[in-house]
Amino acid sequence: MPVDARPDLTLCHCLAVRQAARHVTRFYDQFLAPSGLRTTQFSILAKLRRAGSETITTLARDLVMDRTTLGRNLRPLEREGLIAIGKGSVDQRSREVRLTEAGAARLRAGIARWIEAQGGFETVFGNRRSSSLRALLSAVSAVDFGAASADMS
Repeated sequence: MPVDARPDLTLCHCLAVRQAARHVTRFYDQFLAPSGLRTTQFSILAKLRRAGSETITTLARDLVMDRTTLGRNLRPLEREGLIAIGKGSVDQRSREVRLTEAGAARLRAGIARWIEAQGGFETVFGNRRSSSLRALLSAVSAVDFGAASADMS
């Protein structure tokens, strides 16, 4: 792009994705509120239920979060006794996160509300479009943008 050309900033992919993410997050948070969970917390607990225990590094990678952001999200969950953080079973230097019984119970309470949110989203957005959106966003998350930025340098 020529240096003096003015880009159309309204076409920013990042802004569009972030706005959509905030919009959808608010929608899901409304449904999850009675369970005492926010969308991010629900996602962390659900991931731990599927995985058993995970190191903080692995959990951050799987949730596509940086470690410091994940750490900020784990603290209240640990404080409430929904997760336990301890030394790693394989590497004692690593920290491992596991779901507690209280966390499993809170997750169960949230699942019914999450199902309502899922249904509401699909009713408004459409089943086919919802499925296509999930596939497209999964593909975006799988792309190595680091390689693209290295090519542009």
